[in-house]
Amino acid sequence: MMQRIERTFAGRPLIIETGRMAKQAAGSALITYGETVLLAAVTVSEKKSPLPFFPLTVEYKEKMYASGKIPGGFIKREGRPRDEEILSCRIIDRSIRPLFPEGFQNEVQVVIYVLSADQENDHDVLGLIATSFALSASKIPWAARSPASASAASRGSGCSTPPSRRSSSPTWI
Repeated sequence: MMQRIERTFAGRPLIIETGRMAKQAAGSALITYGETVLLAAVTVSEKKSPLPFFPLTVEYKEKMYASGKIPGGFIKREGRPRDEEILSCRIIDRSIRPLFPEGFQNEVQVVIYVLSADQENDHDVLGLIATSFALSASKIPWAARSPASASAASRGSGCSTPPSRRSSSPTWI
């Protein structure tokens, strides 16, 4: 069942759709903010894991084609994950891990793909929002939605949705 939420946030449309893509996954969410589009898909194993810890795997993938760049020259393929991708994985993992119920041992895998990037909006914040909606759309026991926002200060004034971390003007909080 597809659900769609449309809101205007900081002057740009924020569209969240669950159940539209990745229908074989336990839950999925497609999030669009401006021209940035992300897909988060969540799967869960049927059986409880024998491991002594909660097996949660988070993968965050930014492909070059999302920003309109095709690798060429000597390097023809996407290489290992960049540092920003690894940090985005960790941000999402550390944000959602405590929200699973105590004793839940089923293996959970979260995959976030950046399908389109406008170089203006933060992907990791949108990835966390999409992951939260994908988990809520699945049958995984999930405590709550995890809201996310980026904050910055620029010349003494605060901003809850700064344009991008790549710009040199804001100081990140």
